[in-house]
Amino acid sequence: MSTRTSRLLPGLAFLHDVVMATIAYPAALYLRVGDGMFDRWYGALEAGWPLWVAIAAVSFLASRLYRGVWRYASLQDLWAVTQAVTIAVLAFVPALFLVNRLEALPRSVPLILGLLLLVLLGGPRFLYRVAKDRRMDRKRAAQRIPVLLIGAGDGAELFIRAMQNDPLAPYEPVGVIDDLGRRVGRDIHGVRVLGTASDLERVARDLGDKGKAPQRLIVTRVNAPIEGPVLRELFDAADRLGMTLARMPSLADLDESNGENRIKLRPIAIEDLLGRPQVLHDEEAVRGLVKGKRVLITGAGGTIGSELCRQLANFGPAKMALLENGEFNLYAIEMELAERPDAPVLTPWLADVRDAARLKQIFETERPELVFHAAALKHVPLVESNPAEGVLTNIIGSRNVADAARAIGARAMVQISTDKAVRPSSIMGACKRVAEEYCQSLDLDSDTRFVTVRFGNVLGSTGSVVPRFEQQLAKGGPITVTHPDVERYFMTCREAVQLVLQASAYGVTHTERRGRILVLDMGEPVKIVDLARRMILLAGLRPDRDIRIEFTGLRPGEKLSERLFNDAEPPERTEEAGIFVAPNQARSRQAITDFVTSLERAARAEKDDDVRRLIGTVLGT
Repeated sequence: MSTRTSRLLPGLAFLHDVVMATIAYPAALYLRVGDGMFDRWYGALEAGWPLWVAIAAVSFLASRLYRGVWRYASLQDLWAVTQAVTIAVLAFVPALFLVNRLEALPRSVPLILGLLLLVLLGGPRFLYRVAKDRRMDRKRAAQRIPVLLIGAGDGAELFIRAMQNDPLAPYEPVGVIDDLGRRVGRDIHGVRVLGTASDLERVARDLGDKGKAPQRLIVTRVNAPIEGPVLRELFDAADRLGMTLARMPSLADLDESNGENRIKLRPIAIEDLLGRPQVLHDEEAVRGLVKGKRVLITGAGGTIGSELCRQLANFGPAKMALLENGEFNLYAIEMELAERPDAPVLTPWLADVRDAARLKQIFETERPELVFHAAALKHVPLVESNPAEGVLTNIIGSRNVADAARAIGARAMVQISTDKAVRPSSIMGACKRVAEEYCQSLDLDSDTRFVTVRFGNVLGSTGSVVPRFEQQLAKGGPITVTHPDVERYFMTCREAVQLVLQASAYGVTHTERRGRILVLDMGEPVKIVDLARRMILLAGLRPDRDIRIEFTGLRPGEKLSERLFNDAEPPERTEEAGIFVAPNQARSRQAITDFVTSLERAARAEKDDDVRRLIGTVLGT
């Protein structure tokens, strides 16, 4: 808008108000007396009309109504108009009294005049704003991305309101899907609830026919998040309809930038699609186990070890000893924990669990009451080609930690195991099975409790498929999968560690479970090829069109599927949610000790053939 135009507009606004005041006086008189205003009441019209217009003009100038911008007319502007009209009416009555003592004016006319002028001044202002807002809304709607909301609760209401109140909002809600089926046919801030989850494809098609085809599905359920299986169905439906899927953050995670609540959607993560209902663990039981205790964690810088450190620190240990073989990993987790306002006393130890003398020195110095043993070699093909190293770390290292914990009288040691220990087909799995047996045997004949916890793959852990697929996606593919039928159990790292701590608290307090293995409920296994396809779709690409999937064949030691129990280990559910127990299938204490000694002798002599021969007695059992 030019400067000249901007100067002209206040004058036009003032002229409008004077014209409205001019119209208001005869209209008010006519409303009161009808056609009589032209004969009996003509004196009131002749004497009062010019006087009223002059007084109203002065009142408008004094109130500076012309400074208001009609585009942004608000209650404050309405109040200013009311003040100006009131002043004009209150000044007009005594002025006319001085002219003719009000003898020719009906007493109700000033009241009618004030109300009528209020409508004539305020109405055009607000009609102008409404017209401008509608035009702007249509313009914004044309520029915004049409979205369909999943969930007809508080999250949807918050999202719709935020989009309507924010002129820079990028999304235009065109409909709502009520996944619970309670509010179909109703409106939320003018946006219709169009159907249930089963109606999704019909709703999307109908909106498309109206020129409002949604480009994105947005999950707005924040108080009771949609579970993984349902989310997977929505994801697949969105893929079929050519839409992307996103979700609102929790209310606590809203970004409050510039003093305003801005809703920033986050993409659906692979963890969301694979996720299962989160198991609520017994925090008080874990707190009772950890609070005020000296705790030592091996492999403290690894995926599981570092998450153990983070969660253990929440329960108030008196001291935490961090034992790690990798310098940088140890430095990173120590710095992360030290920056917490409630950080416990920390002691970093750079050490290898294969060094029994070093472990003995550390344990005698720290005198840990609780030991969490997460250090291990986990990559199946690498251990397969380096069997002696696998034995020395996964078996001898576990034995060294267990013996050191027993020697100083620790209350408990928790051995982290894997589903690959069940009917192992790899050296890594066989090593973990031997470590399980060694700890089981000690648990039956020791004051120290040895709790073994077994679970499957952790999403995003070092050496797992998810980081590998992410790297391959970043390079434009292809994504390599070993076999179309290979499947694995998956769990998020956070949930796995929560359940490990819960299982540890349970195992330590339930002495009748001595010698038993605690197994985490991993839900249903996931096909790796399905995981690859979902990751491609989450990246906004199409499997086999934008990114190829290639099958490379099973690697040495790999199986098509893993199991959490042997055939001779029928699962037994415990009273703790998400935790099963397997019966004791370990060899006798002497038998397993002799076997471990033979393995150590062959491994330290770097006799890989002898190691493979000895390990072969464990494979397939």
